[in-house]
Amino acid sequence: MKRAVIAAILAVMTACAPPTEAFAADTISFSDLLARPRTAADAKIAYGPGAQQFGELWLPKGQGPFPVVVLIHGGCWQADLPGTELMDYLAADLRDRGYAVWNLEYRRIGHSGGAWPGTFGDIATGLDHLRAIAVTRVLDLSRVVLVGHSAGGHLATWAAARSGLPAGSALLVADPLPVSGVVSLAGINDLEAFRATGPDRCGGPQTIDDLVSVATRAGQDVYADTSPARLPAPAAPVVVISGELDPIVPPAFGPPFAARWSATELTIKDAGHFELIDPTSPAWREVILPLIEGMLPR
Repeated sequence: MKRAVIAAILAVMTACAPPTEAFAADTISFSDLLARPRTAADAKIAYGPGAQQFGELWLPKGQGPFPVVVLIHGGCWQADLPGTELMDYLAADLRDRGYAVWNLEYRRIGHSGGAWPGTFGDIATGLDHLRAIAVTRVLDLSRVVLVGHSAGGHLATWAAARSGLPAGSALLVADPLPVSGVVSLAGINDLEAFRATGPDRCGGPQTIDDLVSVATRAGQDVYADTSPARLPAPAAPVVVISGELDPIVPPAFGPPFAARWSATELTIKDAGHFELIDPTSPAWREVILPLIEGMLPR
């Protein structure tokens, strides 16, 4: 079944991929993206007591039950960078297309309780909280896809694989919510590789050390329960997408991780880091969106 689903997705990609000249060589920054007007979510729902422990729910018109896209924003896992607002543009676009969207906020490095284990626990708890709201919000939890960007791409692949966390991990929970697919957009999916050779735009090795709490986990294998590259691949199909011109998470990091998980890997020509979350870009309209629609047929 997994291979059949991936084959169908690849067929969608072949049919919908734009010609290379469709992309402009100039890339955008997150400031360019956030300078645009944004619409609001339909509800802000807490999944925990902390200020960052909430999700924003976007509901389409109609009766439902609605398939769900879970969005996980990036920002180098850092508290001082933008949060859910980075994904508001995709959320609005997906809502207009008939999908419910759960745009997750979480504690990050610099927030009280952020980094390991809090950042990871927030993603797990926030995702599983969909079960608590599914009936009243008319959500179809048999059709859930995770879409994460950058640091959020790492958290999306981690969340999909968390049933394979090692025994004894503080992050292991019983019966995590299953998902139908995962799309990692410029995701930092191999923490060890990124720490060793990644650019310093996210703060360099110190950011990875802070995320996995090296200072408080002496003698522990800090990547065993934090780096998706160290976990068994989930049963759901996984697609790893990179922008050819991405200076933050260069596309060279995509293929090795995809090969480790037998995932599908796509590098979009002439796209940078933030084109992947810009709903006006050809990268989104002609490649990424059709891929999500292939995972969540209505």
